[in-house]
Amino acid sequence: MSLDQLKSGLGAGALVDTGDQLAPSAVRRLCCDAELIPMVLGTAGSVLDLGRAARCFTGAVRLAVIARDQGCIHPGCERPPRWCDVHHVIPWWRGGRTNLGNGVLLCGYHHKLHERAEWQIRFAADGIPECIPPSWVRADGRPIRHTRYLTRL
Repeated sequence: MSLDQLKSGLGAGALVDTGDQLAPSAVRRLCCDAELIPMVLGTAGSVLDLGRAARCFTGAVRLAVIARDQGCIHPGCERPPRWCDVHHVIPWWRGGRTNLGNGVLLCGYHHKLHERAEWQIRFAADGIPECIPPSWVRADGRPIRHTRYLTRL
């Protein structure tokens, strides 16, 4: 059930595994002892944001990252999505969320490079990930975008 339905007491909740209907009062009682897992749903009910409920990028969230990035985001790398992991820009262990706005594709080599904090990642105002190189690569610290983003504009 939606948060608005829960707050207003209108509508019914349902158990995920069985589909059994629950009154809002029953859902509120269950919430007292539960860890709530908010989810953001896309079209056709696909999950796009699991918040902190899940550590790994799977299903619709992974597909959304693949659709945006189309391969490793590190400048100059041409590794395809099937060779990449979805990397948490803000690490999960530091409170980072498992969602499109915190995940980027990195091949194994560049994933290790970014984990060592030699390079940083940020999202620009248009939602495209950018890599910030260490000072020995680019002294001015300006971010670099993969050229595949430039050809899409």
